[in-house]
Amino acid sequence: MPMPSKRRCALPRLTSKEDKLRAMILAAGRGERMRPLTDTTPKPLLDVGGTPLIGWHLRKLAAAGIRDVVINHAWLGEQIEAALGNGAAYGLRIVYSAEGTALETAGGVAKALPLLGESPFILLSADIYTDFPYERLVAAAKRLAETPQQLAHLVLAPTNRYQLDFNLDEQGLVRSEGAPSYTYANLAVLKPELVASISAGQTAKLGPLLHTFAAQGRISGEAYDGAWLNVGSPADLAEARTAAGR
Repeated sequence: MPMPSKRRCALPRLTSKEDKLRAMILAAGRGERMRPLTDTTPKPLLDVGGTPLIGWHLRKLAAAGIRDVVINHAWLGEQIEAALGNGAAYGLRIVYSAEGTALETAGGVAKALPLLGESPFILLSADIYTDFPYERLVAAAKRLAETPQQLAHLVLAPTNRYQLDFNLDEQGLVRSEGAPSYTYANLAVLKPELVASISAGQTAKLGPLLHTFAAQGRISGEAYDGAWLNVGSPADLAEARTAAGR
């Protein structure tokens, strides 16, 4: 792969009518459970099959037709910018939302909203490994834009390996009631309005907002039982490396 360009770029400012689909990758976490590897390398840059973990997402976004990507960072963020540059090596335009101190998931999104435009955008975490087809997120974004009542679309994983978060009803709506059957897979499409209650610079988690709006019937979802891994520990990293080598 060619060396990334270090030239910084800015995404063009667009009106709501002109907005093109963008994506945001959450990459600001410290990676405590991955230490000591993350003491000197940010988790998104850990090698998985010869590619940085975040690089798998960048490739998949580009293949799905996305061109503009926002990446937030905090811990060792300068390494992320140095490694990925302006995204040209991946066929993308990347801009960065530097946080200094990590603002958590919702806080990171709220701070980055000026870079994301006014339309629905794809949101994913850098520290997952999956074969989920990102073209389905593009399709979900189009549907969400045409459904005023809905604020988000989530991908859910039917696994007992991680904390269970939600249910999915027969109408394809995400629900919080009852014993949860699915884990939020850290893959979603959001409307900016979902984080309207969060001020720029405020530290806030996304989970409580998702549960609030799910209870109101304003979040759709889909279950995905393909390959999906939350790469949180050295054992998870080893598993991701094995999967990437298949």
